[in-house]
Amino acid sequence: MRGQARMNPVETVLRRADAAQQRHTASAFVFGVIKKFGDDNGGVLVSNLAYAAFVSIFPLLLILATTLGLLASGNAALRQQALDAVANQVPMIGHQLTGNVHDLHRSSLIGLIIGIVWLIWGTARLAQAGIFTMAQVWNLPGPARPGYVPRLGRSVLFLAVLGLGVIITTLLTGLASFGHHAQAFVWLSDALAGLTNIGMYLIGFRVLTPKGVPARKLLPGAILGGIGWTVLQALGTYLVRNSLSTDAVYGVFATVLGLIAWIYLGVEVSVYAAEVNVVLSRRLWPRGMIQPPLTEADRASMALQALQNQRRPEQHVKVTYDDRPADAGPAATTPETPEEVAPPAPGDAARPETAPADGRGQAGQP
Repeated sequence: MRGQARMNPVETVLRRADAAQQRHTASAFVFGVIKKFGDDNGGVLVSNLAYAAFVSIFPLLLILATTLGLLASGNAALRQQALDAVANQVPMIGHQLTGNVHDLHRSSLIGLIIGIVWLIWGTARLAQAGIFTMAQVWNLPGPARPGYVPRLGRSVLFLAVLGLGVIITTLLTGLASFGHHAQAFVWLSDALAGLTNIGMYLIGFRVLTPKGVPARKLLPGAILGGIGWTVLQALGTYLVRNSLSTDAVYGVFATVLGLIAWIYLGVEVSVYAAEVNVVLSRRLWPRGMIQPPLTEADRASMALQALQNQRRPEQHVKVTYDDRPADAGPAATTPETPEEVAPPAPGDAARPETAPADGRGQAGQP
């Protein structure tokens, strides 16, 4: 006991902090989301998505700016407003891109075709990365994940959603220019942009998330993601106007690094928003900071991590725990087989109460 007392002062403090965070719903939920993000290797998912977004963003902006510029070619003032609205979608580098859009006009049609092909390839890659991320976040077993053809269909839908979202937010950004930038128009534009971002997140989650998950389960994350994206756009605009407006050499590096950081933060907000949906749907809180003991949310999350590794329907996987009291049966929200993980999620359809207390007797399981 004397050696244990000398060895565990840090653990004592951590356990007190752990007990405190588990007692309060807000702190337990926030820690549950952070823990789930780590369980899913969220950093890797964010890096993959950020790279795909970085590849997609340049051709998307150039093609959008070119199209709007051509449509408004008869009115120089309207054309400039359209280009400024496009540039505000990516505060870090949008004006540099749209400022050189006339070079694209002078080039041959082949250049525009190449840009469109690049856009389709990059956006398809982004959609595939998004589908994979949602499958990982929802811990889908291999047989429950969409095949190649359904993924292509979702990629096309995602491309349409992305294009529609950029066009709508671009038009809303231009609303602030009416009334000589009257404050009322600025506030109205910001409010509508925030609501639009929430709606686009909801549609995007619906396209990328398994169909068995009800749309209402995607709304909390969509609200968080839409608000977060709106704040990031405002923050990017502020930094450009106050810190990154120099033409010096270091300003170029700052712009590029700022763009990368801005994209990464936007993607990270999106992944955390998706994690919020899963944690709420499957009630994956409170989580323990250190183990033992395991909370039921710990058991559920660890079971999800194991069950998603099923690759074929012929492969049977089962997860059980031996740390529960002998007279306690398995919790309805903690899955044991891959069939309980595939949508609808355990939070939408709990396991039947007819299962024996030791978890045996699952259909098709040894």
